[in-house]
Amino acid sequence: MSFGSHTAVLLERAVEELKVRADGIYVDCTFGRGGHSRMILSRLDERGRLIALDRDPDAVKAGAAIEDARFTMVHGAFSGLGRLLRERGVERVDGILLDLGMSSPQLEDAARGFSFRVDAPLDMRMDPSRGLSAAQWLAGASENEIREVIKNHGEERFAKQIAAAIVAARARGALDTTGQLAALVAEAVPAREPRQDPATRTFQAIRIHVNQELEELSLALPQCVELLAPRGRLVVISFHSLEDRIVKRALRRFAGGDAPPVRLPVRARDIAPPMLRLVGRAQRPDAAEILANPRSRSAIMRVAERIGEGARR
Repeated sequence: MSFGSHTAVLLERAVEELKVRADGIYVDCTFGRGGHSRMILSRLDERGRLIALDRDPDAVKAGAAIEDARFTMVHGAFSGLGRLLRERGVERVDGILLDLGMSSPQLEDAARGFSFRVDAPLDMRMDPSRGLSAAQWLAGASENEIREVIKNHGEERFAKQIAAAIVAARARGALDTTGQLAALVAEAVPAREPRQDPATRTFQAIRIHVNQELEELSLALPQCVELLAPRGRLVVISFHSLEDRIVKRALRRFAGGDAPPVRLPVRARDIAPPMLRLVGRAQRPDAAEILANPRSRSAIMRVAERIGEGARR
């Protein structure tokens, strides 16, 4: 289903996995253009409530257009989820959704600087009103820091060559457009992967770093678990291995409980029980969805349910 120019990934399956109760309280941590939010709202009655978050001002503006007493749109990062909900009088929720992918409007709006396909200001911030732009970061970062970001966040094997090229280029003048960066990377990368622009991994890495995406996710997941009511569900859709690794490890940790100390006697009642149970295996889009929406091909969805009094299985 498409909203504006954005097609929500794993739309029906994600909402189905939330097991929406008509009178429940739900959180869409990544509103985007509201595909998942609208479907959640369609399953709530007048007692239900949906709170949506996004740090992109354009997404917030799109959410503000939804006139529904059951719906609240919040401008904020999901790393502050607990505080944002408490400020609105919410202590526990029945389901939380995180769709970590970029939205099509973000990629298609050249002024945002996320895409290397059109020459535009090198920004890349989810919230352009906060933090350093990609151009500002590249202008001040050391060669070693740039190399580590491109290597670790982009899993780019030519990170050393690209970082050196960036530092050499900025010594000759400002590096402040997407076209300049894309061309520089293309010259620095000696081998190209089939059907992938050589700048893909570098742009991903810098975007992740500028927006602190992995740190945001690591901060948000424990809050999600704490906020879930018994039998409440957490659904997370990620789009690359770095995100999915964080999600997978966090869910397994909360599903495993505290490990007992090695070689020390501990009573069972003194060991913290698991907080989550994992629901099924990781899910991916089927062939039909990938054909209809090629950007969904890398998506992977994981689901967990909060264990609590009266909900243990």
